[in-house]
Amino acid sequence: MKKLGHWLRKESVAGYVFVLPFIIGFLSFTLIPTIYSIWLSLTRYNILSAPVFVGVDNFIRMFTKDPLLWKSFLNTFRFAIISVPLKLTAALIVAMLFYKTSKASAVYRAVYYLPSILGGSIAVAILWRRLFATDGAFNAILSTIGIESKIGWLGRPETAMGTLIVLSVWQFGSSMLIFLAGLKQIPTSLYEAASVDGCPKVKQFFKITIPMLTPVIFFNLIQQTINGFMAFTSSFVITQGKPLNTTLFYAVYMYQRSFEFKELGYGSAMAWFMLFVIAILTAFIFKSSSKWVFNMSEEG
Repeated sequence: MKKLGHWLRKESVAGYVFVLPFIIGFLSFTLIPTIYSIWLSLTRYNILSAPVFVGVDNFIRMFTKDPLLWKSFLNTFRFAIISVPLKLTAALIVAMLFYKTSKASAVYRAVYYLPSILGGSIAVAILWRRLFATDGAFNAILSTIGIESKIGWLGRPETAMGTLIVLSVWQFGSSMLIFLAGLKQIPTSLYEAASVDGCPKVKQFFKITIPMLTPVIFFNLIQQTINGFMAFTSSFVITQGKPLNTTLFYAVYMYQRSFEFKELGYGSAMAWFMLFVIAILTAFIFKSSSKWVFNMSEEG
C-alpha cells in the first residue's frame, strides 16, 4: 500500500507539472486581466497616472453623454446583421459544390480557405483599400465591361460599409470547412430514399440537407456573430471609421478611447458593455435553437 501511495503521489506531481503551464497562462492572460478590467471600468485612468475610482460614472457617460458610442455600436450591429448571413450563405454554397470529392477538391478547399487565414491581416486590408480606390482595380474591371466608374467606394457613406461587408463575406473559408464536415455526416441513405420516392433535388435540400445541418448552422452562427461584433482590422486599417464615422466600428472606437485619448477606464467600461451585448445575443440564439435546431437524439 505504501508503494501504491508513493506512486500515486508521483503521478499527481507529474500531472500538476504538465497542467502548470496552462494554469499560469490562464491566470496571467485571462483571469487576472479580466478582474483588473472590471476594476478599471470603475476608474478614471489615463495610463500615465494611478487610477482614480469614479464608481459607475463611466457607464453613465456611455449611456447618456457619448452619441459617438451609439453610432459605432449601430455601425457594428449593421455590419454583423448583414455580413453574417451572407457569409454563411456563401460558405454553404461553396461547401455544397465541394461535397463530392475529386482529385482537385483538396486544392480548391485550400484556395477557398486561404482568405480566412489572411483576411484579418494588415496586408490584405491595405490591398482591399487599394482595390476599391478611385483608380483601383475594381473600377478598372467595371471599365473593361463598359461601365465607366470613378467612384471612390471607400470615400462615400453609401458604399463604404458595403466594401467592408464584402471583405468579411470573402473570408468564409472556416465556415465552409465546418459545413463541409457537416455535409459528410448526413447519411446518404436519406437521399437515396428520397430519390426513390421521386423527391426532387431542391426539395431534398430543404427537407434533408438544411434540417440535418442545423446543428452546424447553429455553431457557425454563434461563432460568426461574435466575430462580427468584434470586427476591428477592416475599419481601423481600410477606412479609419470614415467617411463621417459611417464605418467606425465599436472595437475601433473603444481602441481610440483607450489608447489615443488615454481613457483606459472608459475603454474598459465599453468592453464590458460589448461583452454584455454579445452574451445577450448568444443567449437568445441558444434559447431559440430548440425551435429550429434538429437534434437526432431527441427526435429518436
